[in-house]
Amino acid sequence: MLIETIDDPDDARIAAYRDIRERDLTGRQGLFIAEGEVVLRTLLSDASLCRPRSVLIAANRVDGLRALLETVPDGTPVFAAGQDVLDRIVGFPLHRGILALGEKPLVRTLDAVLADLSEEAVVVAASEIGNHDNIGGLYRNAAAFGAAAVLTDERCGDPFYRKSIRVSVGAVLRTPGAAAPSLEALIDALEAARFEVIALSPSAIEPLNGLKPGGRRALLLGSEGPGLPASVMARTRTVGIPMAGGFNSLNVSVTSALGLYQLTQPQA
Repeated sequence: MLIETIDDPDDARIAAYRDIRERDLTGRQGLFIAEGEVVLRTLLSDASLCRPRSVLIAANRVDGLRALLETVPDGTPVFAAGQDVLDRIVGFPLHRGILALGEKPLVRTLDAVLADLSEEAVVVAASEIGNHDNIGGLYRNAAAFGAAAVLTDERCGDPFYRKSIRVSVGAVLRTPGAAAPSLEALIDALEAARFEVIALSPSAIEPLNGLKPGGRRALLLGSEGPGLPASVMARTRTVGIPMAGGFNSLNVSVTSALGLYQLTQPQA
């Protein structure tokens, strides 16, 4: 393994890493930035749906990461820079000292993703989840409970935003996903693929803990503010999570974890 040293933050070899925060907002044309050791391990693992394009790490992390860096595919450059140079490259203090540039998986249609799933598949479906922490959380929970895919509408945030990947602890890189042009199109595709769509809402009468695992199920989640439209809840099975003291709000990531646990764990 050859590690190339970077002494100049303007070095053309690491141009893709420059001013990360600003470029996060404008997109990377099929590429993404992965940050941190756990995420890098996922990117380099057999479970990853993505390919590494290059790796950039702080020079003082090289020895501790040598075994991991040995798994970088042949021909993929590995760069090392002193902490000061690294901070100047990315535009802020990078305390973790580990970055990688990756290639997104090939875009697949919603119908193609659904066609590959088993008759017992559980998927997460999301609408208007714009917060990148929450998108990352949905992927993390999907991976933790064995959900087969995360499906989104056009109003959801990009799961390959750097913070989403980090919050997901790399789950975005290994969990199949697809986007629909609208929430209605998402539900239409799920129903056409014989998924029961289960919408979570505080206003629901049926409790979540009454659901039993089995069959194709889609757990549908809306934004934490307005939630899902009434028209959507009217056409789906709607369940809620009873709470104490009249409280009726949970973070959407927490809600997804509770819903996925109910739909994936064998009942006593």
